[in-house]
Amino acid sequence: MRPEIPDKLYFKIGEVSKLAAVATHVLRYWEAEFPSISPKRANSHQRLYRRVDVEMIFIIKTLLHEQGYTIAGARKFLENGYKMETKPESIVPEDTTSCLAKIKSELREMEALLTGREKEK
Repeated sequence: MRPEIPDKLYFKIGEVSKLAAVATHVLRYWEAEFPSISPKRANSHQRLYRRVDVEMIFIIKTLLHEQGYTIAGARKFLENGYKMETKPESIVPEDTTSCLAKIKSELREMEALLTGREKEK
């Protein structure tokens, strides 16, 4: 279950780390890998994450830790503009159902071809 994000303008890296239950070094790594995470820097050079950044971190965490995406796969997923539903448990491209139906149909056709050949022998 995703925790509620407090109503604040900016979050320090430690706060984001606790909210997302991800180590600070992981957040810094994700910044390098995902251009959509771009915290501002305070005069003290401390990272200041906006709410949008925190929400993106939750999405990335869901893709990587719950959905099994690789870093490259998650980056591609996000670059292709797939939309997240409100519940992070249900991350799927919009056309997944039709795509899976087509694959299922093609597999059944292949199975019919293979079992037909086996019966001939």
